[in-house]
Amino acid sequence: MKSSTTETSASSGRVSRWGNRLLSWGIWKMGWARVIATVLACILFVLAVAVEMDLSQQFLFALACVVMTLLLHRVAGRLATLVMVMLSITTSVRYMWWRITDTLGFHGFLDNLFGYALLFAEIYALSMMLLSYFQSAWPLHRKPAPLPADATRWPSVDIFIPTYNEPLDVVRQSVLTALAMDWPADRFKVYVLDDGRRPEFREFCEQAGANYLTRPDNKHAKAGNINAALAKTDSDFVAIFDCDHIPVRSFLQICMGWFVKDKKLAMLQTPHVFFSPDPFERNLDTFRNVPNEGELFYGVVQDGNDLWNATFFCGSCAVIRRSALLEVGGVATESVTEDALTALKMNRAGYNTAYLAVPQAAGLATENLSRHIGQRTRWARGMAQIIRVNNPLLGKGLKLGQRMCYLSAMLHFFFGLPRVIFLTTPLAYLFFHANVFQASAIMVAAYALPHVILSNLTGSRIQGKFRHSFWNEVYESVLAWYIMKPAMMALLRPKAAQFNVTAKGGIIRESYFDWTLARPYVVLLTLNLAGLIVGLISLVQDSGDIDHRFTIVLNLAWTVYNIIMTSASVAVAGEVRQLRNAPRVAVALPAMLTLPDGRTVACDTSDFSQGGLGLVLPAGVIVPTGMQVNISVFRHEEEAIFPALVTFSQGGRLGVSFRELSIEQEKELVQMTFGRADTWALTWGSMAPDSPLAALYQISQIGMRGFSLLLRQLRDRALAGLRRPASVSTKQ
Repeated sequence: MKSSTTETSASSGRVSRWGNRLLSWGIWKMGWARVIATVLACILFVLAVAVEMDLSQQFLFALACVVMTLLLHRVAGRLATLVMVMLSITTSVRYMWWRITDTLGFHGFLDNLFGYALLFAEIYALSMMLLSYFQSAWPLHRKPAPLPADATRWPSVDIFIPTYNEPLDVVRQSVLTALAMDWPADRFKVYVLDDGRRPEFREFCEQAGANYLTRPDNKHAKAGNINAALAKTDSDFVAIFDCDHIPVRSFLQICMGWFVKDKKLAMLQTPHVFFSPDPFERNLDTFRNVPNEGELFYGVVQDGNDLWNATFFCGSCAVIRRSALLEVGGVATESVTEDALTALKMNRAGYNTAYLAVPQAAGLATENLSRHIGQRTRWARGMAQIIRVNNPLLGKGLKLGQRMCYLSAMLHFFFGLPRVIFLTTPLAYLFFHANVFQASAIMVAAYALPHVILSNLTGSRIQGKFRHSFWNEVYESVLAWYIMKPAMMALLRPKAAQFNVTAKGGIIRESYFDWTLARPYVVLLTLNLAGLIVGLISLVQDSGDIDHRFTIVLNLAWTVYNIIMTSASVAVAGEVRQLRNAPRVAVALPAMLTLPDGRTVACDTSDFSQGGLGLVLPAGVIVPTGMQVNISVFRHEEEAIFPALVTFSQGGRLGVSFRELSIEQEKELVQMTFGRADTWALTWGSMAPDSPLAALYQISQIGMRGFSLLLRQLRDRALAGLRRPASVSTKQ
């Protein structure tokens, strides 16, 4: 077995090297060669898509495409990826050509209603797939650019930290780490932009050495706050961090080299990573095991956008050239997603934007599902607004690649209605015998299955490090119902959408099931369960021809898949208790414990937070709870010592909380923990690679958990209703 694996790996390596050599041939730099290759490719593509085949020929074609894709999936290199993309596009467009030309002869109102609804959803999904391939098939993978050796030539930077209603404990860490930047002290300043105008923030800034700015009103929310600060500051560049994002010390040194190298570069964005779990990760227990919802964008999409000079500004963890920002009128105020519109305006003005996939800050994720949905709803409204007020397909200043990247981002947030259609379409046949395909079930399978299989395999190939298979359906199923109406309303009435702040920080004192948010998922799950029962009864009782029975089987398989996705969505609504105000970051750092009698114990941290550390002690060392100790934390040759109280001691593990640290000690602490240059890079893209079957099994297990949770909640509600006094029940 080992010999076979080695041979396969060697063969894959040879194919990969051959592909790289093929792509590097000098002939591709000649215009005539590219034109000829493009014309031939287009001819072959049209033939592969439009040529008519009987059932056996279509099955052979589909089988050849699937087998070739499975073989290419084992081969490293960009050429193999591009061939997989072309095979996927060919089978998918061939399927859609067949759908439009051969399957739309509907009869009756229900057939037309459900049939054209499904066609709309499929066209939307195909469009998004093609746009995603365009964005991500050839990522740029930009590396940091060096700065001049003479530090006096480094540009000046103002660091903006806007805040409105966040507690000081959330903002404190961001300010202290920003003040600790490895950058000449006379070349940067830190500004807290407080739209809450709170005295305790002003006092903290005075103690810490940060500048404090306010304005008389809160017009245009965060965008207006930043624009007001631009008028009061004067450095060459502006670095912007959300108040819950904690930058590392190396942020400016990593980012600023590209601005020195490219005088037309207006904005450079770095990834948003989070040291606390979002509601999906916490409620489903997938934190650090499954890439979260946002990692696909920062791990794949932004790198692809960078190739086309269409990197989006994401509101935080970015540096902007002041002159370029002022030229476009400051941060955009026409959309509640002011960041993306600002980048679009700078691209229209002829400036470059860039993405550097090196995590240089981390923040707090949304604490509960309600806040998460609210944040995504704002994004959906904002993107719909941009389509109306500054449509990327129209107007001057953008190249085709930029237009496609912006269009992809904006169309993405209209997935609500198509997702609901996919979750309900098989019920049309199972309940009403509505035929959404005017074709035999075997023909549907022959065309649809290769489209589904190849798109999933190719997506796994491109996105596997940052999005596991089938998880997109879970995320969309949870959000679909809630972003569908706001996105459409913002498209019709773009000026009606208002900015809302996503609250960060806080605790969940008790686990609970959010019935209000779960109601759409429960309804969809119930409908699909009913459809499954009806379909099974029909299958048992049916004595018709084989094609009719196969149609039932196909719709039952689709319904089972929908049950898995909706039951997993129900599981997300089960909010898990979260009692820590300051989330802990799991990381092993060298440390030293100094006891009251002067003895020292070498140990390692297991995690750290704003308020304390977890420590792993050597075997046999016991430190009692309540003891006052000193903790030394090391960063290379540096050592910082902090007074602490032992709050937990068991099984060789210790929990300590810091006591009465001075501002200087707090600055030292963040430099040793949150501000370390390697803190967030260690976990970036380091999860197990995607396996489609394993991912489907995992989601199925989560779905079973969600179904079980729902049954328990229904039982508890029923018991509570029985226990309720009759008079109260009658009154209600």
